Amino acid sequence: MKGLIQYLDEIKLDKAILWCYFIWYLVILYFYFDPSLKIWINSIGISAVIGTGLLFSVSSGKTSRSDPWQTFRLYLMPFCVSSFSALIKGQGFIVVVSPRIHETLVAVLCCALFLAVVLVVKLTKNKFA
Repeated sequence: MKGLIQYLDEIKLDKAILWCYFIWYLVILYFYFDPSLKIWINSIGISAVIGTGLLFSVSSGKTSRSDPWQTFRLYLMPFCVSSFSALIKGQGFIVVVSPRIHETLVAVLCCALFLAVVLVVKLTKNKFA
């Protein structure tokens, strides 16, 4: 738990936004999950191809130890994008926003809750540090 509190205290805005992207994905996954193996196999394949390209694009060419979390994110993002796209196809979405207001509200509220927790951790940790 101490590690999570420290992570939330040190999290920067760019990473908090990435967490909100992931939270949004999970909410949509909850509402639109499809057990079709084809969606998930295609998403893994796209993730492997695009993730590898992204990994090449951020490598300096020198032999240095890479950040495992960055590598994980470089493969996770194309997986999430491709599976998200497959799940919402034909559902009436406008970009990433559900046509059903309650689903959009759940996603927005989950992101707001996450950001509120981050803010509380930052304010209380700094106050008592």
